[in-house]
Amino acid sequence: MAAMDATSKETQAQIVQMTQFILNEAKDKAEEIDTKALQEFSVEKLKVVNSTKEKIQQEYARKAKQVETQAAIARSTAINRSRLEKIKSRQDMLTKLAEDSKASLADKLKDQATMKQFVTKLIVQGLLMLLEDQVEVRCRASDDALVTSCMNDAAKEYTQIIQTQTGAQKQCKLSLDTAVKLPPAPAAGRHGPSCLGGVVLACQNGTITIDNTIDSRLGLVMEQAKPTIRELLFSK
Repeated sequence: MAAMDATSKETQAQIVQMTQFILNEAKDKAEEIDTKALQEFSVEKLKVVNSTKEKIQQEYARKAKQVETQAAIARSTAINRSRLEKIKSRQDMLTKLAEDSKASLADKLKDQATMKQFVTKLIVQGLLMLLEDQVEVRCRASDDALVTSCMNDAAKEYTQIIQTQTGAQKQCKLSLDTAVKLPPAPAAGRHGPSCLGGVVLACQNGTITIDNTIDSRLGLVMEQAKPTIRELLFSK
């Protein structure tokens, strides 16, 4: 009887010991699973955080680049607008200067004696460029009488200049072109081509011409004087 009790107690102790071992193993396994789960969670969390952070950084970089590009475009646009306004302002000033010069020249040439001398010089200059024996002179219809009165003096001066500079005797026969006329003088309310005066010389049946109108000469002078004008007006 006593032996059976001892055996029963020993068996009971072994069961308790085994139960305790199983419980400890289960606890350790549970802790291991929790630790592993926590590690995996931390890794996934870090991945999500890094991925989100990278996306935020990329979006920030994209928006920063966009703002920088827009600022550069706005700056370039402002610079171009300022440059265009400056160019337009300068061009307007040059245009006004040309118009004022035309008005001043036209006023001075209202004197017939001055105009005759001026037109004579224009004819002579054209003849010296052509060096032809026969030349037609084109002018405005309103200047027919004036230009006709200049032809004789112009032909004589041309002959004298050739003789003085080369020793050669050369003459030129001048005639008024009655078929081709230069446009009329500019007038308020009148549209289309206009001419301040002067002449166009033609030879070889009109295939060769020299434009010595006041408009042409003034335009040439303005073009040649542009660097000086810009220096005087826009250097500061």
